[in-house]
Amino acid sequence: MAGHVACNPHKSLKGWSDVCSYLFPESGQDHRKELTQEEVGRIISYCYNDMPAEIKTCSLYLSIFPKGHRISRKRLTRRWIAEGFVCEKHGLSVEEVAETYFNHLIRRKIIRPVEHSSNGKVKKCIVHDMVLEHIVAKASEENFITVVGGNWLMQPPSSKVRRLSLQGSDSKRAKDTEKMNLSHVRSVTMFESLNNQLPAHLFKYGIVQVLDLEGCTGFKKHHIVEICRMVLLKYLSLRRTDTKCLPNKIRRLKNLETLDIRETDIVGLPNPICQLERLVNILGGNKQTRKALKLPEELKKRKKMKALRILSGIEISGGSVDLHHLTELRKLAIYKLKTMGGTASFKDLISSIEYLGGYSLHTLVRS
Repeated sequence: MAGHVACNPHKSLKGWSDVCSYLFPESGQDHRKELTQEEVGRIISYCYNDMPAEIKTCSLYLSIFPKGHRISRKRLTRRWIAEGFVCEKHGLSVEEVAETYFNHLIRRKIIRPVEHSSNGKVKKCIVHDMVLEHIVAKASEENFITVVGGNWLMQPPSSKVRRLSLQGSDSKRAKDTEKMNLSHVRSVTMFESLNNQLPAHLFKYGIVQVLDLEGCTGFKKHHIVEICRMVLLKYLSLRRTDTKCLPNKIRRLKNLETLDIRETDIVGLPNPICQLERLVNILGGNKQTRKALKLPEELKKRKKMKALRILSGIEISGGSVDLHHLTELRKLAIYKLKTMGGTASFKDLISSIEYLGGYSLHTLVRS
């Protein structure tokens, strides 16, 4: 209610009186200090229904994550963008609009910050259990998201699955998933293990746009080969999986916008990745261990990938590194810089950074 009040500063006294009468119709007869379960549900439902349509959609998306899960702000906003929930408006980029939606959910108390970055921004958040229960029920009712496993006992969808969240890894639930109609599934998120959980018929449809396997164990070589058949993929996260390398077939993912391979054993990008001209975010390396990602040689020659905005966790070692063409680049994070031959060998890199500073580059990290 505090979040609802904060977001409606111009409501009249009569308006608030009507809200109070609606939420607590018997308040004049009963002076209890504790709310009943019914009243709590009514409050949550009212506050949810009061939100703008685009914020409702973004809040429903929270049901993808398990109960008590600490949700990364950037992971969430990037997924909103990939799903098409956010578009440019009022001169703001999609990333900036997504940030305003995220901050609105904080003001509404739908999500609660649990971790902040060094710059003061919210890094991770959590959804209150009762709020999440309401959101999951709504998402199921509207066939917005299908949740399998976890803390929620949901009936199998009677129609086509659009977004699938697999939160458990037991064989019974895996069999339930195999029976589902996945011909229209466009988003798949998995937690825990891929073993006996990843639907075998998932890859044959090829219309998945968001595939998030962050933190999953049991990742095999054949999985990445099958993923490369998902030609409509916009968002791919293999973060903290057992992935060893990216195959040359990655070039098939022409629509890919975000590639997250942080905290994996991938140490280099294959040359064919330069053919992915829609890539906006390349996230690699490991911030804790300072393991870095080697750039493909083709990136220096063909001057492609001009849509890149974030290039993070990379290694630069000797030779010519010319990034002048990446004029949309906003963040460059270098985890490893090998100086072989002094500053002169990095004159192209230094020149690139100075040049890009006059365009969009506003964050430079050198660890």
